[in-house]
Amino acid sequence: MRLRGLVVGAVTAALTLSMAACGESSDSSGSNPPVNTEVQFEAGTKMADLKQAGKVKIGTKFDQPLFGLKGLDGKPTGFDVEVAKLIAAKMGISADKIEWVETPSKVREEVIEQGKVDFVVATYTINEKRKERISFAGPYYEAGQDLMVKKDDSTITGPDALKAANAKVCSVTGSTPAEKIKTYVDAANIVLFDVYSKCADALRTGQVQAVTTDNVILLGLVDASKGEFKLIGKPFTKEPYGIGVKKGDTKFCQFIVDTLKSAAGDGAYEKAWKDTAGKVAPNVPTLPTADACK
Repeated sequence: MRLRGLVVGAVTAALTLSMAACGESSDSSGSNPPVNTEVQFEAGTKMADLKQAGKVKIGTKFDQPLFGLKGLDGKPTGFDVEVAKLIAAKMGISADKIEWVETPSKVREEVIEQGKVDFVVATYTINEKRKERISFAGPYYEAGQDLMVKKDDSTITGPDALKAANAKVCSVTGSTPAEKIKTYVDAANIVLFDVYSKCADALRTGQVQAVTTDNVILLGLVDASKGEFKLIGKPFTKEPYGIGVKKGDTKFCQFIVDTLKSAAGDGAYEKAWKDTAGKVAPNVPTLPTADACK
């Protein structure tokens, strides 16, 4: 399969990123961006509070190769993780002062509302329903929903083929893909788990015939399958990924937006991609135009 030809052992590389210490702190997962120790913020803002505390809690995923995968040292690696570290560094917080909180799709709004994390970077699609509960900064990346099937499956060629094949399709609870696949599959044929790794296991054992989520997440799962799975490669949605913050915190939102623009301009965004998801998808994405913070 051409996808696997792009990179050999990409998931091994993603995991071993966590083994190489570099940057300015003792944290060993990925690269550590320069920390802006001299930065000052308006009193009472989220940035000022976090800068004074000298630490931050960040929600991300632990089961998604290339974006958020728990490494051999117990720390997550991936593009989302690197983006989160860039934001922390701009607040004067080094990577070793980040507490990573596992945040599956179904609890992302909850952990923000309850203050269990300070912000969430977790393949988090911006949509109106979620905006009712939290605010988004970004987007910082745009993915597209796709399908993953077994390598020898010639029946499922896209979402329109799912009903004819009477296929069971797996996704995760609380995710945008789980909602959007209802257009193509009867509700009885949708299987939901809390994490995508369980969907991959269900596909492997024949409990489902397809897994659906964003293409970049599936890329990691395909590569980790060692030839068992393939990506259909026909995205049928646009999924703008945003960074979740407390609802109405426009100052924190704008700070994150400005940080992302700065990272795109100075090469940090490109480096974050190349060090992680770029191992499988080498074309560096363009930072999308940010939505207004409101």
